[in-house]
Amino acid sequence: MDPCSALMLNCSQPDPLALLEALAPILNLSAIRPVRNMSTYTDVHTSFIMYGILGVKWQNEFIRWDPEQCGTDKISLPRTKFWVPDIVINEFMDHNTAPHVPYVHLSYNGMVHDSLPVRVVSSCNLNIYTFPFDVQNCTLTFNSYIHVVKDIRINLDEPVEDILKRSRDVMTTVGEWELLDISVNKHTLDVDGIKANRVDELMFHIRVKRRAMIYVVNLLIPSCFLITVDLFSFLLPPQSVDRSSFKMTLILGYTVFLLLMNDLLPITGNTVPLINVFFSICLGLMVASLLETILISNLLCGSSNFSPVPHWIQVVLPGSLGRLVGLSSKPKKQRDSDMKASDLVTEEDRAGEKPPEGMEMVLELKDKALEELQKLGKDLQAIRQQMDQHVTENTSTEEWVEVGFIIDRLLFCLYILFISVTFITIICLWVNSYQQ
Repeated sequence: MDPCSALMLNCSQPDPLALLEALAPILNLSAIRPVRNMSTYTDVHTSFIMYGILGVKWQNEFIRWDPEQCGTDKISLPRTKFWVPDIVINEFMDHNTAPHVPYVHLSYNGMVHDSLPVRVVSSCNLNIYTFPFDVQNCTLTFNSYIHVVKDIRINLDEPVEDILKRSRDVMTTVGEWELLDISVNKHTLDVDGIKANRVDELMFHIRVKRRAMIYVVNLLIPSCFLITVDLFSFLLPPQSVDRSSFKMTLILGYTVFLLLMNDLLPITGNTVPLINVFFSICLGLMVASLLETILISNLLCGSSNFSPVPHWIQVVLPGSLGRLVGLSSKPKKQRDSDMKASDLVTEEDRAGEKPPEGMEMVLELKDKALEELQKLGKDLQAIRQQMDQHVTENTSTEEWVEVGFIIDRLLFCLYILFISVTFITIICLWVNSYQQ
């Protein structure tokens, strides 16, 4: 029997051994494409499950047998015994590490089925701007590496809806990705612009969405908690050292948190993810609030060494901005800058007066009392000047303290406004991307 022209194999017994003996001449033809006429092209049917299994089927025209005569309609034989089409995935970026399967299935009608596990490390162009609420579009292109259209034509083995359904069933509980859709396109590519070198390509377009819950729980919620604690730390007294030390501890803890969670963040992509911007804003706000606390503490604790508050600051801060943030200016204390001097009778005032006789001893005692009173008056005048200076310094200090509290309240309001606008913007971008 000429194997190249065989249409039907005959088995001596209905068992696999007899079938294998009948196939022996055909198995020696693994070096050539299994067609009786080399001008006939081979249809290769391609399908896959989105889990790493590539299914390829083609027709071997040299093989056909009667299932009843040979006792089986299918047999598994070593892959090396058959001609296997060179179907490759263009996006392959690494060596296939899936388990090697050395067998193919051979059916009684000559159909060879190769279920080859493939672990694809693809060169998908990832868009991680909206990570972890991102949707990725990947393409897997199947074509022949050597054979052109006149030798091999690649077709879809089953409807793409069935591929999508089976892939979703497999990926229900596997991995962090949720399969959204699979579509397929087939086109013919001219190699080097020569029509004779046209090759078939089967392109599968895959849309997957990341399951974001693990990132929300491990990254976003802790960051929101920490920035909320930093926000409420403004309620602590600004002149207290505990407020600044509390904020420094919070910044240190947030930095350690980012270092520990760095492995969960993506390391590939051409754009900076929004979540990185979110973390940077949170850290920047914490640093800004610490600097604000240092400024206010210095203003409140060192105001006694400052010059009086300038008039324009009194107009802008305690006046306009004070009412805006709900801190009205305190009424100024009315102080008497003038004190009446004591009417002390000096010796010169009585120079023209002649005391009556018998009163000289009394006048001498009065003169001594007047001298003591004059000394006491000078001492009281010095004390009054010191008290006036002290009152003036206290008034300046109170004005600077009032300015410090108003600035602290103003920055607190700006802090809340900036956090609200920034977070709402980032959340809107994430929601918009997640719903597309």
